[in-house]
Formats: sequence, C-alpha cells, structure tokens
Amino acid sequence: MFGDGIYLDPPFKSNQNYNVLFQELDGTRSQAQMKAFKDTWVWDDEARRVYEEIVEAGGAVAKVMLALHTFLGASDMLAYLAMMAPRLVELRGALKPTGTLLLHCDPTASHYLKLILDSVFGPKRFLNEIIWKRSSAHSDTKQGMKRCGRIHDTLLLYSKSNEYTWNTTYTPYTKEYLESEYRHETPDGRRYKETDLTAAKAGGDVEYDWPVKRLRRPGERWQADLTEEYRHPRDGWDYKMARPYDGRFWGYSKDNVIQFAKQGHLIHRSTGMPRLVQYADEMPGIPLQDLWDDVPPVAGKQDLGYPTQKPNALLERIIALTTNRGDVVLDPFCGCGTTIAAAHKLDRQWIGIDITQAAIVVKAGKMHATYVRDLVGVVTREKADIGVLISFEEPTKPMRTEAAEAGFYNSPNGKKYRRVQLITVEQLFEGKTVDYPFENVTFRKAHRERGAVAENLEMF
Repeated sequence: MFGDGIYLDPPFKSNQNYNVLFQELDGTRSQAQMKAFKDTWVWDDEARRVYEEIVEAGGAVAKVMLALHTFLGASDMLAYLAMMAPRLVELRGALKPTGTLLLHCDPTASHYLKLILDSVFGPKRFLNEIIWKRSSAHSDTKQGMKRCGRIHDTLLLYSKSNEYTWNTTYTPYTKEYLESEYRHETPDGRRYKETDLTAAKAGGDVEYDWPVKRLRRPGERWQADLTEEYRHPRDGWDYKMARPYDGRFWGYSKDNVIQFAKQGHLIHRSTGMPRLVQYADEMPGIPLQDLWDDVPPVAGKQDLGYPTQKPNALLERIIALTTNRGDVVLDPFCGCGTTIAAAHKLDRQWIGIDITQAAIVVKAGKMHATYVRDLVGVVTREKADIGVLISFEEPTKPMRTEAAEAGFYNSPNGKKYRRVQLITVEQLFEGKTVDYPFENVTFRKAHRERGAVAENLEMF
C-alpha cells in the first residue's frame, strides 16, 4: 500500500481511436500521426480469458461480472468491463487505509463501472457521484439521434475505510445565493444573515438567562448587557432576561455567546432573543457540492492536443480535496500527464503509468548518474523488461556506465535489447525510438495521410 489518492481517467468505451497530433514548425498539424491507443474493445478470446479469470477468483467482483454477463451477453461492453475489473481490484490494494479513489468516466459505462466499484470497495465506501460539466453546449444531431446534448462526465469517488483524508473545499458565493441567503445589509453595505442560537437537545452549559438592555426610546433594539447593568437600573434604560422557547435550549455556552456579542456577531429580536449574525465576507464560501459547473474545459496554452486531456484546475481540485502535502498520488492512465503536473504543483509525490510511450513526464534539472541507478532499481523491483530515461541533455559518462551495467533483456524473438536505455529529446525529434520488440506492444503508428491533413477524432 502506497497510494494516498488515486485518480484514473481510463478509456471510456466510446468506440473512438485517439491520435496524438504532432505540429510542424509553422504550427500546422503534421500529416504523420501516431495512434496513441485504440479505445475500441472487442469480445474475443483474450477478453473471454480475462473474464473467466475474474469469475474463477470468486467473491463479490465475480458475482457482479456474472450478472453483467447475463444482462450484456458476450458483448464488447463486457470486454471493456472485464478489462477494468481486475485493474480496480489491484488499485484498491495499492491504496492506503486513509486513501480514496476517483474514477473519471462518462455515461456510456458509468453505471456499470459503479457496480464493479461497489463490489471492489463495498457499497458503504461509496462517497459521491460527481457531475462535471465539461462543455457549455454540444450538438448530437450529427449522430442522427434526437436527444439532449451530452455535456457532462461522471466522477465516482470511493474511500478504502471510514477514516479517509478530506480537505473541505469551498466555492465562491454567487450573486443569486448572496441575495437569497444573506438578505440583510449593514449601513456600511456588509451583507449578513441571522441564524438561530437555540437547539432541540441539551448538552453542556446551555441553561442560563441572557441579559439584554435597550434605551427607552422609539426604534431602539435590544442589545447584550455584558456588564449586567440590569442589577443597577438607570434612568432611560429597559432591562430583561431572555431564555429559549419552551422545549428548546441554548445551542452555545454562555461564554461563547458573550464572545459573539463582543465580536459584533449578535443581533436581538423585539423579544430580546439573541440571534447569531454571519457576515458573507467572513464566510469561506459554499462547501463543494457534487455538481461541478465552474471548471471549464481545456483551452489556450494548456491544450496539448491530447484528445482526452482534462483541465489542470479539475485535477488540482481533486488532489487538494483528497490528499495532503507530501502524499502520494497515483494515476494509472496518466496520458498527457495532467494529474502528474497538478500533483507536483501542489507538493504531492506522484506516480504516473500509461500504456504508450507518447505519455512522457519530464523531470527538470541537471541529470546525474543517481537517476539512472534509481531507474535500474525500479526496473528490477517491478520485474520490468526495459526502462527508458529521456533527457534534454546528453547523458554523462557515469550515466552511460550505470546504464551499461544494467545488462540486456533477452526477448523471446531471440534478440537482445539494452535493459536501460538513455535517449535525448533531440534524438527523439531526429526519429530515434526506444529499442524494444515491437510485436509485444499496443502502440501503433497511424497510416500516413496524403494531401489532406489527418483528422483529429473527437471523443464526443
């Protein structure tokens, strides 16, 4: 267990092929494209094998998959869910007891994925179904269907236990909310609302008289008598004691109510009953709700041309909400690295995993041989075949020595490949690639288009 927070944005079963688009120096799309991954799942022998492994393992996940098989049959959707189920089981195992997992999906499969998540974590560990409004408007008429525009994604949030990290986040008040909730205004324009100071149940120092006074002239309001001058009546003043209504008690101790009065946070009704004053400019905002319509989609400099890229603000909110500084954030479908960038910005440790070499995370700073030794250690620990370190600078001689000491990977095709490979960004631009057995990878090159610019396939 090492993850404090897991965010995953897997392929959505949207039957789309996603291309990473490369630009020429003049900013136009390159006609040469690489197919990053194929989001088309097919029920075939491999899907059947994975499904049977899940069922044979038994438990709640197997029961849900059997039920889904009964309903969906040997379908491509079942193939997609069979891919996701074992990964979700492994991810739960990677979470610390105080950790949470948030799965980003769309309505195509969110309801099926929730059933699997319920079986993996338990229904009681479900925290939220969050709706993210990812665009302002969308027309689906091009698909020849009569329906409302589909403009939201679904985020399913689960915890591993009852004790999980949660940092309450607040959003600014809207003008409509202020006018509705903070209806009162002070002479200097501060908006405030009044709330009750009584409670239905007794607990602690909640049975006492509250002394109030007011000047004996028209229009004067009652105010707290903190000096208890009611014991020594003076001309021109009225004094009385306020108590909760029958069947109710004070909701705060007398000391607390005295502090409210000293801070200017009390107001009294015509009966002398005190009310708590809450000023809008002193409140943190509205606690975050499960409908997020204030995070716009990717635009401007953030847009890397990655078809499924999510905005930085979305990931920063998720990470700040569910983890603390120094925690480990894991994204097993890290794509263009938005989660990694957000975690790094917020002083979290991070781990990013992706199926394609097009997803590259760059570590800034001068390169040292220790980076190669660290990579060798990770390759050994994870029993990986090959590790690659990509740098802006030319590797130093000590770095090349450390890489050479890692030895070779003996491929089933009879060829040897360096176990740790060092490549510069300049070499990548010149066409150098990772040296590995191509027959075992899912990364494909798109066909070269002649004439017209290749189309960027849209997700929705």
